[in-house]
Amino acid sequence: MERTVSARPSGARGTARQATTHPHSPTDTGHPLRVAIIGGGPGGLYAAALLKRLDPTRDITVWERNAPDDTFGFGVVLSDETLGGIEHADPHVYEALQRHFIRWDDIDIVHRNTRHTSGGHGFAALGRKRLLEILHTRCHDLGVDLRFRTEAPKDLPQTHDLVIAADGIHSTTRETYADVFRPWVTAHHCRYIWLAADFPFDSFRFEIAETDHGVMQLHGYPYAPDASTVIIEMREDVWHAAGFDELGEAESVERCAKIFAEALRCRPLTSNNSTWTTFRTVVNDRWSHGNVVLLGDAAHTAHFSIGSGTKLAVEDALALAACLQEQDTLEEALTAYEAERRPVVASTQRAARASLEWFENLALYLDQPPRQFAFNLLTRSRRVTHDNLRLRDARFTEAVERDFGCPPGTPPMFTPFRLRGLTLRNRVVVSPMDMYSAADGIPGDFHLVHLGARAMGGAGLVMTEMVCVSEEGRITPGCAGLYTGRQAEAWKRITNFVHDRAPGTAIGVQLGHSGRKGSTKLMWEGMDEPLEEGNWPLVAASALPYKPFSQTPRELSRAQLTDIREQFAAAACRAARAGFDLLELHCAHGYLLSGFLSPLTNRRTDAYGGSLEKRLRFPLEVFDAVRNVWPGERPMTVRISATDWAEGGTTAEEAVEIARAFAAHGADAIDVSTGQVVADERPEFGRSYQTPFADRIRNATGIPVIAVGAISSWDDVNSLILAGRTDLCALARPHLYDPHWTLHAAAEQGYTGPGAVWPAPYRAGSRRPQTGRTDAPKPRLTLGS
Repeated sequence: MERTVSARPSGARGTARQATTHPHSPTDTGHPLRVAIIGGGPGGLYAAALLKRLDPTRDITVWERNAPDDTFGFGVVLSDETLGGIEHADPHVYEALQRHFIRWDDIDIVHRNTRHTSGGHGFAALGRKRLLEILHTRCHDLGVDLRFRTEAPKDLPQTHDLVIAADGIHSTTRETYADVFRPWVTAHHCRYIWLAADFPFDSFRFEIAETDHGVMQLHGYPYAPDASTVIIEMREDVWHAAGFDELGEAESVERCAKIFAEALRCRPLTSNNSTWTTFRTVVNDRWSHGNVVLLGDAAHTAHFSIGSGTKLAVEDALALAACLQEQDTLEEALTAYEAERRPVVASTQRAARASLEWFENLALYLDQPPRQFAFNLLTRSRRVTHDNLRLRDARFTEAVERDFGCPPGTPPMFTPFRLRGLTLRNRVVVSPMDMYSAADGIPGDFHLVHLGARAMGGAGLVMTEMVCVSEEGRITPGCAGLYTGRQAEAWKRITNFVHDRAPGTAIGVQLGHSGRKGSTKLMWEGMDEPLEEGNWPLVAASALPYKPFSQTPRELSRAQLTDIREQFAAAACRAARAGFDLLELHCAHGYLLSGFLSPLTNRRTDAYGGSLEKRLRFPLEVFDAVRNVWPGERPMTVRISATDWAEGGTTAEEAVEIARAFAAHGADAIDVSTGQVVADERPEFGRSYQTPFADRIRNATGIPVIAVGAISSWDDVNSLILAGRTDLCALARPHLYDPHWTLHAAAEQGYTGPGAVWPAPYRAGSRRPQTGRTDAPKPRLTLGS
């Protein structure tokens, strides 16, 4: 968010009162007079300059343990948004930065001797030392006390009104108050080193080196007329295999220069006390404690591949200064600062995590077609999207689409996709959503309208909710089933409607059994809560209740396993007669078959528990039984939870092996969801947050996948499809909001081809409705005076 900070009127001071946390008596207003800043990096220095400029009577001291010109790294990239905030808050700093910025637009991706260039991105960078010099000068001019080569005193919270801890990723302040800030520090899987070249790249350059030891990558960008930042990164195992763990600084630098000699024009690399480092993501539950507040890397970190460390610190400083100016008390100001910045930081950290994990898994993408590989890299963080990239560089985006096979004017989401004997006209799937609206397992008029409307809404495939294979396998009394002939006839009415009134749309059925998550209330009456009366006994892989108040299931015996396998097969036969085009086996979300796959819910000691191979045994037996009776030309998919979001649960590597196992038994695609297996899960929610799991399975195995999970825009669908991260996209809530989501996506993109056919009665509405004019008439004539 851009903040405009204006100086407050002189003499506007608050009154002081005794602090409750510290013996010193700081001012209890949002305008602290004695301010201590720990850390002389860009964030701390800029905070000092802003606060002093807002109130020249403030006594502001910056403590920095290093010398003025000591710094890590070489160049700093700042966004136009950040620069806009600086321009409004302090034109002097902005003008000084402008004089030293190097600007460029292009990104080059070099892989297997092929370079692809994408333009229109807009970068601005300068040397980190130059940035510090500018901020040192500004602080001196304003009267900030800068103390270099000096450790911050321990009693600052007692002697100052406000302590800003901008002391970096290894913040001692954060560790001192760790019980309050509650930091989470996650180490990742790559090693990297910051270096510099003595010439300017003409773009932001990504170069991939496939060595005998594994994949390495170079990230490079100019920051001065005669210099570029160069970061070399590789997975930890590659780093060890290449022997970097045994090399000194000079030897490492020389080795890196040889590996990337062509990109470096055979020039040497230089270091600045550079060491190989593992990136760590820092998250804190709280950012302030009394009169102590965290800023920049002390509060949060974001991977360098999206260039956000200094950017975030500077934006923190802008927000903190503004909140101190706007709020009446220090407590209110620090609360407002965190409330404003935390969502922005969380979004940036999600993007940074997606980016760093993309580079960690770079080897998965090496065999992609060259332009698709470049597009995948550019859109890796999900901040640059298909539509956004089209605006930046239409020629590049259109070339990627041609390589992918998009006919002219056809967005990727409206290209067809074939599963066995079924060709879907587009890549959109209406995800299975439990409606809890059946009576005795029989789908009624509600289901006809619900599924029929979404079928006429243009999706390539419409999925039913989880349809239960037995009465005892229901989640709630309102769940639909396929365990009687009447239920099958009711489903046939719905499939007939879809095929008759929405030709070209396929309809699929998802078969499942609730396992230990059954016999509960309807979702809107109390999700996962046991029925107050009329409960039925539950069964599961092991006798473990889902929640402490849940019913404890009985562990299934061998005979019961056989019975349930036959129930699945019988339901599949009914589904085939009912006219479904596709069948999905539900092995996710903690229901019965999922309960066998997860080590957290399967504690069996027989042939169906223990190793992954044994945990897979019963789900595969069920799959085989269903595949044997399901018509050969009709496809089968399997939904899995690729992670349990809980310690000791299914790992990403195991999810890949689970997918391979089902594919080996005949699955045509894997529907990749996550979680809902154990009640104490900690999901990392965010836009498209589950798609990396689908991406990993697809690119590690070559098996078609369906991505699902907070995919909400047609731009996201196009991006995921074109980047090769998924084959199909399943959307749930967007289709509850708008049953015609797919047709509206076509209209908004100006697409009218065979991938999105409007039903004949609706064709008059196939263009976006007109709205009132929002543009003002332009002057036609200017007369002289």
